[in-house]
Amino acid sequence: MKFFVQRQPSDGTATLGELLIDGVHECWTLEPPDTFAAGTFDLTINLSQRFQRLMPLVNNVPGHTGIRIHWGNWRKDTEDCTLVGETEGTDFVGHSVDEFNILFQKLQDALAEGPVTITYMDPTLGNVQSGTGGGKTGG
Repeated sequence: MKFFVQRQPSDGTATLGELLIDGVHECWTLEPPDTFAAGTFDLTINLSQRFQRLMPLVNNVPGHTGIRIHWGNWRKDTEDCTLVGETEGTDFVGHSVDEFNILFQKLQDALAEGPVTITYMDPTLGNVQSGTGGGKTGG
């Protein structure tokens, strides 16, 4: 499976986007306005200390650590992570827990077959880079 986030232009409060799996719409995303650099990153699942449960982790994001994909509705619900939801509005994603659970199962299935990556694409960039390094901490 190929996971892909196409970001929309940020309005300064949040950055909305669309998450596709194998080119098909899966859900909407919400990130902080100052998103990490576009690129392709390893996507794994491990224990989150913050959530005290298994959660998706976006690995090797330059200048960042702890980038998770999780539920939440508003910018205040994320430090540096990607929120997912079934619906979207101005600086908002809705039905987030339900969508997270669906996405989490799909990611678990994909990881059972082998390594998985996720590509984040900015609206004005035509290319992406592979991620390496880390520094800023998310959730």
